[in-house]
Amino acid sequence: MMSETALRDLNLLPKSERTNESSSKDILTTKPYVEPIKNIGSLAEPPKKGTEDEHACADVAVAEVEYIESEKLDDLEDFENSLKVLLSGLESKDWVFQCETLNNVRRISIYHKEALQDILDNVITLVVKALKNPRSAVCKTAIMTSEDIFKAFGDHVIDSLDPMLVQLLLKSSQDKRFVCEAAEKALIALTIWVSPVLLLPKLQPYLKHRNPRIRAKASLSVSRCVPRLGAEGIKEYGIDKLIQIASSQLSDQLPESREAARALILELQTAYIKSPVLAPPPPPSDQPQPDTCPDPEPKSEPEQTPTPTQVLYYSWDQFCESSLPKLSAQAVLRVTSVAREGL
Repeated sequence: MMSETALRDLNLLPKSERTNESSSKDILTTKPYVEPIKNIGSLAEPPKKGTEDEHACADVAVAEVEYIESEKLDDLEDFENSLKVLLSGLESKDWVFQCETLNNVRRISIYHKEALQDILDNVITLVVKALKNPRSAVCKTAIMTSEDIFKAFGDHVIDSLDPMLVQLLLKSSQDKRFVCEAAEKALIALTIWVSPVLLLPKLQPYLKHRNPRIRAKASLSVSRCVPRLGAEGIKEYGIDKLIQIASSQLSDQLPESREAARALILELQTAYIKSPVLAPPPPPSDQPQPDTCPDPEPKSEPEQTPTPTQVLYYSWDQFCESSLPKLSAQAVLRVTSVAREGL
């Protein structure tokens, strides 16, 4: 131990000198530290599943994936061999190889679609599995594959569509923008290449889904389908059913859903006014009659087939009031009256 005199002398030294002396003492008395080899080896170990390091590595890998638009996809150099390993490649645990195989499905759909006819159901099942993959690169490539399948096979996908449709609605409703945009594009392709008469019944259940974002995406898809029906298609599906769908979405939670409902209402109104074939049958004789066009005075000439303007019809307002509850009818008529005022 230091004597009191030495301690007192040390306290009188300048601070810098005291520090140097203390440091010298530490150097002399402290043993050097060597990091164990096992810690060095751990730096080369892959990140454990579910850790932040794994997600960081995944993001770096995603940045290296190239998403090729359909128009820029070239034909396969070895088509026969690619077809043989198609299903096994879609099930591969190697996500890079899985993405390559998904792109091969796209190429075959574009250039050799007849070769997929016999295995289409199996391919769609595995594409749906890829849509559920938590790795964004696999998910987006599967979405792009779905779009090309819709373009190539159209109505032939309808029997296998349900699991794919729910995944596309989910992906179009999520927060990752580049995945969301790809899913929206695929849904647009779906409404273009699959017959609306077949697609509308598939979409209708999702209009009541508990997730408001899914309801909104389904509403948008329905509003895109209806114009493709035409007057005869609207009559076959039921304009009263369609106006009920639109009115229910008009009060939905999200603006996107309400805007889709307004677009659908205006489309139905235009179709109704232009096409007398949409007019419902006349009411029973004991109920008030809707507006009719006056018939000409009877003449001695032979009877002629009535023109469309002489057909018994409901006005648009009367049709809405007869097909919907009072408050719903008022909401629908507000939409169409505002549209008329804006013209």
